[in-house]
Amino acid sequence: MSADLSLILPEIVLAVYVMVALLGAVYTTKDALARPLVWLTAAVLTLVAIWIGLSSNSGSGFDGMIVKDAFSRFAQVTILLSAAVVLVMGQDYMGRVGLMKFEYPLIITLSVIGMMVMVSAGNLLTLYMGLELQSLSLYVVASMRRDHVKSTEAGLKYFVLGALSSGLLLYGISLTYGFAGTTDFAGVIAAAAGDAPLGLLFGLVFMISGLAFKVSAAPFHMWTPDVYEGSPTPVTAFFATAPKVAAIAMFARVVHDAFGGIVGDWQQIVALLSVISMFVGAIAAIGQRDIKRLMAYSSIAHMGFALMGLAAGTAGGVQAMLLYMAIYVVMNIGTFAFILSMTSDGMETTDIGALSQLSKARPGAAIALLILMFSLAGIPPMLGFFAKLFVLQAAVDAGLTWLAVLGVIASVIGAFYYLRIVYFMYFGESDSPLDRGMSGIQWIAMVSSAVLLVVGVAGMFGIEGLATAAAAALVN
Repeated sequence: MSADLSLILPEIVLAVYVMVALLGAVYTTKDALARPLVWLTAAVLTLVAIWIGLSSNSGSGFDGMIVKDAFSRFAQVTILLSAAVVLVMGQDYMGRVGLMKFEYPLIITLSVIGMMVMVSAGNLLTLYMGLELQSLSLYVVASMRRDHVKSTEAGLKYFVLGALSSGLLLYGISLTYGFAGTTDFAGVIAAAAGDAPLGLLFGLVFMISGLAFKVSAAPFHMWTPDVYEGSPTPVTAFFATAPKVAAIAMFARVVHDAFGGIVGDWQQIVALLSVISMFVGAIAAIGQRDIKRLMAYSSIAHMGFALMGLAAGTAGGVQAMLLYMAIYVVMNIGTFAFILSMTSDGMETTDIGALSQLSKARPGAAIALLILMFSLAGIPPMLGFFAKLFVLQAAVDAGLTWLAVLGVIASVIGAFYYLRIVYFMYFGESDSPLDRGMSGIQWIAMVSSAVLLVVGVAGMFGIEGLATAAAAALVN
């Protein structure tokens, strides 16, 4: 038991921290401690990320229900660091709109624990438990603004459609258990070897459908724009980062660890999801005026590119997917750091028309946002270009040249709405109505992200080695 517990010690530490913090907040002045609690939670998440990153603890525990390897470490460190940064940079916004409650950082931490379980699951039931802990926490934070109609609507839509996706996933798990006789990934991959039973393939299809909901891949994306728009902006920033990494890593864990012997059967499904997501995200975003809805469709398109790496069905494809997600997180943190600062006369605004002539009002912010938009569009020499190049190369190497070609076309279409934001900033018809103020933390997050996207090419080899080791641990 001690060996098993040592594997999940980071998760235990975070769970104990949340319970102690909850008790401490209840018996004190509650919300007066909210802002210090945000900083403390971010520090704890960062320390746990460093601990996991430096750890070489690998193996399986609880009879194979938990698997700790280089893949889970890479995903967990990315999740923890992105959650910590989003918590810190969103605190001014939460205080400004009266949402700085002590529960907020603790619910975020609970969702992070769920994500950590998701990416290290070695059993379908463990995976589902982690997924539900994450989902239930996110339903709550999505609807935190109880006096705001769109926030309440976002929470309700997310809950209803999330329950539907969980039902699909559970039905797929039950079919898989019925035909494989086990929920362990090792047992499922043995049952699926060779000619997999038809019922097992149906189970796989239902599970992929449920997982596609979680990564907001089209055509299972319908919740994403409304939830992104209605949720408090720091919560939207969180949705766009850590949960996406967890969901795509969980997706990779399922298809490679449980169904790695029948790549040909799931490859075509994942490739189709990739194509639909890239084009739906690219085309639907063109007509958006709300920057949060635009980022929602951007997220759908980017998940399509991440799924392209997964569709390759190779270690190189998984490596490209992990690199893509790490770079995607940096791009989104920087972009949402700016969106958090979009206020006009002290009131929040998300209309992209408000960016007109931003280059005159905030020249430094305009340059940083330009770099972020260029990177999201995949324009060289920004790091976003290399992220797309990696997944396109993985698709070509796997014989999916047609998928790579469609990816390039979707990327060109998607570049329009990113460049339109740049056009507004530098060539808009009226002066920007945005306030000139931007909190120091948001400024640091935005500029740091922009700098990383420019100079990160030189440091790519370090993270590339980690992604290679993570992919080799999963695809064996």
